[in-house]
Amino acid sequence: MALVSGAGRGIGRAIALALAEAGAQVGVNDLASDRAAEIVAAISASGGRALPLAADVADYEAVERLVATLVERFGRLDIAVSNAAFSDRKPFYTADLAGFRRTIDVTMWGAFHLLRAATRQMLAQPPRADGQRGSIVIVSSPHAVQAIPEAMAYNMAKAAIDQMARTAAIEVVAQRIRVNILHPGWTDTPGERKFSSEGELQRTAGALPWGRLARPAEIARGVVFFCDPASEYVTGSTLLIDGGLALPWWAMGGTGAPTAAVGPATNAASGDVATGKSAAPPPR
Repeated sequence: MALVSGAGRGIGRAIALALAEAGAQVGVNDLASDRAAEIVAAISASGGRALPLAADVADYEAVERLVATLVERFGRLDIAVSNAAFSDRKPFYTADLAGFRRTIDVTMWGAFHLLRAATRQMLAQPPRADGQRGSIVIVSSPHAVQAIPEAMAYNMAKAAIDQMARTAAIEVVAQRIRVNILHPGWTDTPGERKFSSEGELQRTAGALPWGRLARPAEIARGVVFFCDPASEYVTGSTLLIDGGLALPWWAMGGTGAPTAAVGPATNAASGDVATGKSAAPPPR
């Protein structure tokens, strides 16, 4: 039994579909109820079981209710994937403070709310036959380690949830709850179109190390790996699925010399709005 936040489109949608394909019953959370219902219909059409759960993850009580609703329907919670995110793009000194705070509320506090509510449920229920209580995946971003301009709130939030997840992994390892982090590269999702035209996306994608944007299904496979009971020895880990974006060679612009250009800046994890992009990376 799994719960995925921000599952209405983009990476979250792919994660919900991949977990259902792997045999999980899935709670599909999104701020927009129609998007959640569409994913549930797709899972049901493929023979799976899913439940739409519209809620704002920035509201802790709402997150507690959606966990309770899922457990009432499916009996327990074995997997929780925090994927919901929001991003507003402006220099910090001119940024709209409402958008700045909304980015923190959804991207950082939303991840914490799901982490806390899911952990409390996993601790309250008996362990599975293999002794494990659950797996939690935090979908983070290269923003956690790269200071991308015009994305201060998002950079802050993603850096915070990486440390949050590592701390949680230490605190619940004895209870056999695993907590891991996933860093997607620049991914082809609807949310990217908030900040870039189609032409801009395709031109910049060609300059990435792998020569294209990631596909959401490629990112989702990393989540399935983390949540597989066979991955029980994996906790507190960070998995990069970024097509070489974090390689030192790439950070030097492929020349061996530092470059002033900045790499792409998104995990495209769609919550109510997905993340954006930075300045174009240097050409190959």
